[in-house]
Amino acid sequence: MASTRHFDIILLGATGYTGKLCAEHIVKHHPTNLKWAIAGRSADKLNAFAEELHKINPDRKDPEVVSVQLKPEELSRLAQSTRVLINCVGPYHLYSSPVVEACANNGTHYLDVTGEMVWVKEMIQKYHEKARETGAIIISADGLECAPADLLTWALVTGIKNKFSVQTKEVINSIYELKTAGASGGTLTTILGLIESVPMKKLHEAQNPDYLSATQRRTHLSPPLLQQLLGVTSIPELGTLTTSITGHCDVAIVQRSRSLMPGLYGSDFKFRAFVAVRNALVGVAIHLGLMFGMMALTLSPMRWLMRKLIYAPGQGPSKKSTEGNRIEYRALAKAEHKSLAGKPIKMLGTYRAQGDAYWMTGVLLAESAMVLLESERVKKEVEGGYLTPAVLGQEYIDRLERVGITIDTKVLEG
Repeated sequence: MASTRHFDIILLGATGYTGKLCAEHIVKHHPTNLKWAIAGRSADKLNAFAEELHKINPDRKDPEVVSVQLKPEELSRLAQSTRVLINCVGPYHLYSSPVVEACANNGTHYLDVTGEMVWVKEMIQKYHEKARETGAIIISADGLECAPADLLTWALVTGIKNKFSVQTKEVINSIYELKTAGASGGTLTTILGLIESVPMKKLHEAQNPDYLSATQRRTHLSPPLLQQLLGVTSIPELGTLTTSITGHCDVAIVQRSRSLMPGLYGSDFKFRAFVAVRNALVGVAIHLGLMFGMMALTLSPMRWLMRKLIYAPGQGPSKKSTEGNRIEYRALAKAEHKSLAGKPIKMLGTYRAQGDAYWMTGVLLAESAMVLLESERVKKEVEGGYLTPAVLGQEYIDRLERVGITIDTKVLEG
């Protein structure tokens, strides 16, 4: 990628809820000589936000302000001016296809935090090969959906291979704790928009574990019938588990990572995603609540009512209400083969973040952007294309560790 580009990072959609948190992290933690800009459609909002950022760190050079409309010619100029573009403009299926196109065409690295898997598949089909040609690294779902699960799984399969020289048969991931003040207006508006505009057939197809995989596999084991009906399972090392609302997104991204790095993951690698609960009764209630809740949202009166109750796009919980929030994932990895002593090889992993989910998402975006800018391994070894957070590997995990997000793994005995 050319080093003559004016900016290192452009944050598009900087005045949205997640965009603001990402920008604040950049101001607090990134090098003061970073050449970056905040971009969006409203110059007035951007200038007002730039003043807020200046108050956080008055000694730092302020970001430049770039007003841009989401038109191909303007987005192409924007992409040509920067090495990395962080995109916080959602719903992505409505607004961000031309942003991906501009980055793929111009060899500009791209990051977003969408959980819209139908849109991600469309972008992969359209722009993966072009990005490979231009050297653009394009990574979607680099936030709460689906970076924690993807990075934790990568750490586990890497740990098993390094310690035991075998590949991994399965990873079972759970959201062990999620203390949050609630969803932002942008997230909820996106969910409603997907139900409204994407055919149910496509949403159902997105449940396929290999929906985004670069290579398809013929068979997938379905859960037992009782688990399908009630949503509950029990794993001794993880406890009682039930359906996760982000599960299908996590599975799709992790399996794409598997298909992009086949030498690391097992040839028949499986990944399952859940949320931990106190007991089976709570698990059944959550599973049925999600199922009937999604069915209810297919009715237009329910969507109308939801829009009256939720935050407006760009708004979300107050910072005060997010104090004390935290996130923890736990995952169990099982190796393909037993140890020399004939015992199963298992490894337990944890991902912990002391903060709100949206704060964490902003951090994930900002830190992965720095990996793209600074990692010599990524520059030399990672080809362009539509990739995943896990492709950024240990450098990404190391940067997260330095800002308080920890990923740990340990071998389980017996």
